[in-house]
Amino acid sequence: MPGLSQAEPAGTFSPFRYPVFRAIWIANLFSNLGATIQSVAAAWLMTELTDSKQLIGMVQASATLPIMLFGMIAGSIADNFDRRRVMLAAQIGMLLTSSALAALTYLGMISPFILLAFTLTIGAGTALNSPAWQSSVRQTVPKRELSQAIALNSMSFNLARSVGPALGGLLISIWDVSLAFAINAVSYFALIFVLLWWKPEIRRVARRPIFPAIAVGLRYCMDSSPIRRLLLRCFFIGFTVAAYQALLPSIVREQLGGSELDFGFMLAMFGVGSIVIAPFVGKIRRRLELEGLLAASALIYVFALIVIAEVDTVTFAAPVAFLAGVAWVSNLTSLNLAMQYRSPDDMLGRCLSIYQATTFGGMALGSWAWGAVADVSSLPFALHAASAVLAAGSIALWRLAPAPRRGEGIVRE
Repeated sequence: MPGLSQAEPAGTFSPFRYPVFRAIWIANLFSNLGATIQSVAAAWLMTELTDSKQLIGMVQASATLPIMLFGMIAGSIADNFDRRRVMLAAQIGMLLTSSALAALTYLGMISPFILLAFTLTIGAGTALNSPAWQSSVRQTVPKRELSQAIALNSMSFNLARSVGPALGGLLISIWDVSLAFAINAVSYFALIFVLLWWKPEIRRVARRPIFPAIAVGLRYCMDSSPIRRLLLRCFFIGFTVAAYQALLPSIVREQLGGSELDFGFMLAMFGVGSIVIAPFVGKIRRRLELEGLLAASALIYVFALIVIAEVDTVTFAAPVAFLAGVAWVSNLTSLNLAMQYRSPDDMLGRCLSIYQATTFGGMALGSWAWGAVADVSSLPFALHAASAVLAAGSIALWRLAPAPRRGEGIVRE
């Protein structure tokens, strides 16, 4: 990296020394902020359009389902083409879609299924963008600072989650959801500008047909025992923790008797928990190893699900949201890093897209399943059921699919 000695120590915030990483990080923060505001508005709008817990849960599912359906294709595209241009195409597509959503909402032309169609389309843009962005991090920082860069990217996402929900709730209360959707559309401009400015060294890639390339990536992941076990843990975590995130709008409106501001506050507390723990995840992981960290996170989430099922005021629910954020970012950051270090560079995009498809596919399925359980029984029953499945499944997977140990399956390049 020009202008920096490789002998300089790598600290938590050391990737900010690199101008490209710093510029993309700041622009990505604004984009994440807009996306968070949009997701709050969409979830709350659905509670106004319908009483069905299943449809309300499908807002979360429709945002994550495209990552499962198109993520592997997106990963192959990221490995076969200029990743910067892939990100540009995704950002411009999401800008146009979000603008149309804001206009139709302002005109009062939104129904539950039209809203789901738009969130599904925006989710497809996220699916295209994510593998290209995550695999391009190596082009912005030295490999020895990759873990710090990944942690900072996670912090950006969760910083947006701590501010965006409260801001989204405020915007909805003073105007309506169309303003929140419009602000999300504007937020894409910063990242589009930075991507136009960034001129990375052109990668020389041997392009392969999309589907054979996907097959190569799948074969690599399935042949690697550490990656195979990681993917199983990712799917399970996504499926179980989806109960909290998908049912939260209904919990706030029905169980806690809250408003859109309370919903934003609950999501903000989740984001604050994510930010507070992010700088310490690496140290905790080194001390407990990945298996210990996953176990601790599962225990926190089980506690959070049990408590949120029983409380009836935001005052008691908010600390639980904070703990859920702590557990979520600990899982997400550690599993992402574990995949990065076990994936060769020439198929990194495909490996990360398979990881994301597995995790968010689990979330999409869980969002639908736990919403259906809540419709058939009740919100508390669905939350208690999710906590029981998470506890029992974590113990079973600890025996049947243990997380990779330190150094196991690491790709040395």
